Amino acid sequence: MRRRSLLLAALPVGLVTLAGCGDKSSSSSKASASPSASASVPPPKIVDGPLPAITAGTKFDEKPTVAKGSADPSKNLAVKTVIAGSGRTVAENDFIQANYLGQIWSTAKVFDQSYDRTPLLMQLAAGSIIDGWRYGLAGKKVGSRVLMAVPPTWGYGSSGNSQAGIKGTDTLVFVVDILNSFNSKSSSTGKEVAQSDAALPRIGTNTDGKAPSIEIPKADPPKQLVSNYVLEGNGPEVQSAQTVLCQFKGEVWDSGKVFEQTYESGRLAQFSVEQMQQVVKGLAQGITGKKVGSRIVVVTPPDLAYGNNPPSGGVVKKGSTLVFTVDILAAM
Repeated sequence: MRRRSLLLAALPVGLVTLAGCGDKSSSSSKASASPSASASVPPPKIVDGPLPAITAGTKFDEKPTVAKGSADPSKNLAVKTVIAGSGRTVAENDFIQANYLGQIWSTAKVFDQSYDRTPLLMQLAAGSIIDGWRYGLAGKKVGSRVLMAVPPTWGYGSSGNSQAGIKGTDTLVFVVDILNSFNSKSSSTGKEVAQSDAALPRIGTNTDGKAPSIEIPKADPPKQLVSNYVLEGNGPEVQSAQTVLCQFKGEVWDSGKVFEQTYESGRLAQFSVEQMQQVVKGLAQGITGKKVGSRIVVVTPPDLAYGNNPPSGGVVKKGSTLVFTVDILAAM
């Protein structure tokens, strides 16, 4: 079973509501925003040190070994860019994909790391991640290695984290390798795949973060689930136990009306594939097995969508076939 990162706030994974509200202002995926341990504290003063040395694993995305802190740590947030990347600049509220190692300043005891698992995918937002990361990583570039010393105020507060063996007085040391970042303007990075079946919707191939077009043919919809590449990425295939980060747009086959989308809304969708099985089975099944970085078209027949129980008051009716275009940005 995949181990949950200790860094993340104790929040449920965001679940796309797919409520059929009828336009791009529809409610979409946002995790419930209960406060993190340090959400109410003021922003920190960011200083250069002191910081312990990285003694081994000094290359980007290589599992590091970090020395024990010497003397007393700063009461401020200490941040140093050890390796400067050249990718996109990360902003607060962006999602980032990163590998990291965390240890306690005074003992060098490692309490959590992702290098032996899978990279962490999380949002730099209040209530989603400890504030030391939220403030320390904003403004850094993708491809950077960042070393931080986080005092309790911007870590786990005076209560600490007993699960990790962290006391309320512990300063925490992190090495973070920023692998990628995503925001509401992100799109698929895949290669165009021919759309030759005239009986299926044709999807736009723009990659500017704007909503791709969906041209639905004037014909009866397919009776079976369809899931095809529009832009094929080169990332790993999505597994059914993973959480995905994506852009998406959903239309009703018969009317061509949009019932929900993230494109141009200022947000992304993040959801567990297993949870999506309880909302729209066809969408969950259509995403599973597709490569990260891809844009796909998923045509979901009624028995794998809402059937005869659509959301009330929306444009999705009984027996509606749904058409989705999905940009799979990342998976964890």
